[in-house]
Amino acid sequence: MTTPSSSQAGNFIRDIVVADLESGRHGGRVVTRFPPEPNGYLHIGHAKSICLNFGLAREFRGVCHLRFDDTNPTTESLEYVEAIQADVRWLGFDWADRLFYASDYFEQLYDYAERLITKGKAYVDSSSADEIRECRGTLTEPGKNSPFRTRSTQENLEMFRRMRAGGFEDGSHVLRAKIDMASPNINLRDPILYRIRRAAHYRTGTTWLMYPTYDYAHPLSDAIEGITHSICTLEFEDHRPLYDWVVEQCGAGSRPQQVEFARLNLTDTVMSKRKLLELVERKQVSGWDDPRLPTLKGLRRRGYTPEAIRAFCDHIGVTKRDAVVESALLEHFVRDDLNKRAPRVMAVLRPLKVVIDNYPAGQVEQLDAVNNPEDLSAGTRSVPFTRVVYIERDDFREVPPKEFFRLAPGREVRLRYAYIIKCVDVVKDPQSGEVQELRCTYDPETRSGGAQAARKVKSTIHWVSAAQALDAEVRLYEPLLVESEASHVQDEQDFIANLNPHSLERLSACRVEPSLEKAPVGSRYQFERIGYFCVDPDSASGRLVFNRTVSLRDAWAKAEKAKQTGR
Repeated sequence: MTTPSSSQAGNFIRDIVVADLESGRHGGRVVTRFPPEPNGYLHIGHAKSICLNFGLAREFRGVCHLRFDDTNPTTESLEYVEAIQADVRWLGFDWADRLFYASDYFEQLYDYAERLITKGKAYVDSSSADEIRECRGTLTEPGKNSPFRTRSTQENLEMFRRMRAGGFEDGSHVLRAKIDMASPNINLRDPILYRIRRAAHYRTGTTWLMYPTYDYAHPLSDAIEGITHSICTLEFEDHRPLYDWVVEQCGAGSRPQQVEFARLNLTDTVMSKRKLLELVERKQVSGWDDPRLPTLKGLRRRGYTPEAIRAFCDHIGVTKRDAVVESALLEHFVRDDLNKRAPRVMAVLRPLKVVIDNYPAGQVEQLDAVNNPEDLSAGTRSVPFTRVVYIERDDFREVPPKEFFRLAPGREVRLRYAYIIKCVDVVKDPQSGEVQELRCTYDPETRSGGAQAARKVKSTIHWVSAAQALDAEVRLYEPLLVESEASHVQDEQDFIANLNPHSLERLSACRVEPSLEKAPVGSRYQFERIGYFCVDPDSASGRLVFNRTVSLRDAWAKAEKAKQTGR
């Protein structure tokens, strides 16, 4: 498991680009692309690729394309296209007029395929899918030539044109590259280039009745666009010889350079697009924007900032070795960013009523509260103080344990921005014995900012005025998975069994200070002493709903400090 420090993180791809510029390779150009398939929503792993591709282009005054590799009409949709564009923009990047689609090139890709057939480099195979699979061989045994590999050029052209015209049923024929069935690289054993698929494409409709495979369309799309550095994740390393073969044999002109890097693996969550889709379809989560998911849509709803995600991606660097990064590291960057920008407010998640007996009934004081001690320009706000307030139930113990310095019978605490109060009585439910109310007194000489405010007590707690506080629902999130690396089990294993049944807790009886009455959806706050929270879109119904973004406890920073100090 890896949590690299900034001194460890590097970017070997940046070094490659620098060397290419110095040598004049690619004519001194830097053209990258982010090429998602529009068959799902982007997640935090895609953010690493987005930051890398757009970041390199920005640094070296190049350009970065956004291209949708949309070659599978059965899984792709305009919904995903629009969501991906929104996510890239939210992260802070813009492709300007460089928006492309592999489907833009379908006619060119077809022409290149005919060129391969004419050169004797491709053939129509009429074997079934099972027969093709059986003849492919294994990692230790070579494959076997298809009985259709020797078809004449003319017959292959005629059949391929009939495939385009809809003359055959789905699955009856495929176009395969003619490379080497004995190659130790299975990807070069006559890979499939085209499949008959009678499915409507979200952009081209029913114009096409067969579609190119990803391994064929992707390299040619790069070449057509003049991409210089085709950056992809390590699982495509074994595909690089096929990538180069396709570009060279088709004579596409431009020769992109494929470079692979390690994908982002994050603990405590699911990073597989297939598994994310399964979670959504099985209603294990509320949708693609569920704040428990690592989708950018989910992280945005939870309150993560694009600045924090970019800083995180820059920190972990780019390597050639797969590793698993602690989720706590990502949370550290979110917490660090929000600490600087999030206004402070007071909220009570599990309210306990406190009546201050010697405070005048009906009196309302307006107290000054600091909006953000990290940003003095944020100023102050007024919070109302009255005879009855709510405090956190956890801030009181009838029988306090050792090292508990908050409120207890006969003990004093300071109410944040207000007065010192003392607990003089405890009111309990006669049936259950549960504490229902505290009776307290206050010292009027100890108002924060007043002459006697310097009187010390061992603890300061937050509160809200009972009369003016707003009702709110607060959603607390824990890791999606029980086991930290459960997202990396093999696909055939049931990862659903590793879901954390306590990943979401809803608190419906919370109270927040009145300054939040018109808090806009998406706005972020620090609930003092509790954590960082974001206003959820469900608040549009008229009831305030907050998602906990991250807690105040910074596990990663604490661990790093312990490493440095040895404690």
